[in-house]
Amino acid sequence: MTRSDGYLLEDRQTEVHRQSGAHRQAEAAERLDAFADLFDPATFRHLEVVGVGAGWRCWEIGADGVSVVSWLAKKVGPTGKVLATGTDITRLAPAARPPVEVCAHDIGAEEPPEGVFDLVHARLPSLGVADRERAVRSMADALRPRGHLLVEDTDPALQPLACLDEYGPEQRLANRLRQDLRKLPHGRGADLAQGRTLPRLLRETGLSEVRADVCFPIAAPACAALESATVRLARDQLVTAGVATAQDIDRHLANVAAGILDLATAPMILVWGRKV
Repeated sequence: MTRSDGYLLEDRQTEVHRQSGAHRQAEAAERLDAFADLFDPATFRHLEVVGVGAGWRCWEIGADGVSVVSWLAKKVGPTGKVLATGTDITRLAPAARPPVEVCAHDIGAEEPPEGVFDLVHARLPSLGVADRERAVRSMADALRPRGHLLVEDTDPALQPLACLDEYGPEQRLANRLRQDLRKLPHGRGADLAQGRTLPRLLRETGLSEVRADVCFPIAAPACAALESATVRLARDQLVTAGVATAQDIDRHLANVAAGILDLATAPMILVWGRKV
């Protein structure tokens, strides 16, 4: 099962297990942390609009860290519940205390947990699900009447550049390597235009009041951290596939470390709706 958002070259939970060596695990964790730094603020803003409050029952799907889970736990308080699930729950262990319950669950293959929820939230890049339509239906089915669903997914096809301002050789190299990175998931049949489909998918489940927004970080420190960790993690694949040389990769990583690139991420599309 593969998944890509232009940075996440494959399912981020399985990636750690497939790559050998402690440095590979550290690079994968660095990417997860950078991803959270970039997109958590937008997630929190939208959850504030939804109105998460005391006593709510929330399902956080595909959780790959404790940031969103901890935020929800503070909002729902001791009378609420936050169910945090993922195929790999290693990083969730620190959050496993009331009102948070942590359990292994594959949204792409298993039925939703028992019960209904006031809120269901997921970032699909963290899931690696092959059948996104089925996953979105499962999320919607788990909502109580008038419950809220917030789903996020990236759409790299909307913006293919690492550096929007391509004014020099360093920026041209960055953009070429970004295209090289995207050749890898394309070779495995990945779809880079998925975020834009979410409004339709939510409407097709019967949700009402469907709305969408986009988060597009540029020149943030976490953009550089994400770029560096991703390129280092994909280095062997790039060289083996013959799409980039080791010299080009080393030069690009040095440029990232020097802080001379205004790096951009793939846009994150956030879509929310409400059950009738």
